[in-house]
Amino acid sequence: MAVSPNWFGVANIIAEVEATGVTLGVSIIPPSGAHFAHNADRRFVAASTAKIGIMIELFHQIDTGKLSLDQIRPFRAADVTGGSGVVMNLHEGLNLTLGDLVYLMMSISDNAATNMLIETVGQDAVNATMHSLGMTDSKLGRLMRGRPMIAGEQENWAVPGEYAAIIAALLAKRVVSPSACDQMIALLETQQNNRRIARHLPRAGGPRWGSKTGSLPGVVNDAGFIMTGHGPLCLAVFCEHTDPLAGEETIGAISRAALAAAG
Repeated sequence: MAVSPNWFGVANIIAEVEATGVTLGVSIIPPSGAHFAHNADRRFVAASTAKIGIMIELFHQIDTGKLSLDQIRPFRAADVTGGSGVVMNLHEGLNLTLGDLVYLMMSISDNAATNMLIETVGQDAVNATMHSLGMTDSKLGRLMRGRPMIAGEQENWAVPGEYAAIIAALLAKRVVSPSACDQMIALLETQQNNRRIARHLPRAGGPRWGSKTGSLPGVVNDAGFIMTGHGPLCLAVFCEHTDPLAGEETIGAISRAALAAAG
């Protein structure tokens, strides 16, 4: 019989960090035993964690035969946007496949690539699929601009409990087809920012892990998984009213404490 994790270490870190004025949302799904939740049903600014839903809708449309990873989407001057990425610095007319775009979106959080995918799959379709998968309060409200929302725009929202649950569903191959889930898990594993969920993992010979980060002024997020000897540990950590370095340290500390609690 599985022993329920002792979440005291996680709860203590949250209390210490929130005492400084930071607001945290944490959802942890261990390989076995009771889940941990703190503000897990509250909406947080998603930043680039919203790209998980875009990836899922892309593979949903690939599964239905509407799209293909080999399909070409030329880069246009109108696709230039702010924030992270490299595509905006490349030449107009460059032919990129949808496979190229989703890799860039997930590995380096490329905003131009992301907006090209939103245009391809449709924002309404992303939200409809997220809703059908239980992500009823998370929402893709706007394109990626590399800045906070301004007046007249909708926000991209993320609910920690919904994000941890969708990561667990991907690993259980319950989101779309098993082969598509495998491809999405592999894309999460291309994450190049190892300073959050993976902060305290060995750089060589460590466990498999994957995630999607998100950052805006005052916002530092990560949602993903770490494979343990007992199965996957899925976690989503959202930080508001923090700075980048402190936010990354907080996520790393919570991830390390979650691993210890899960055994």
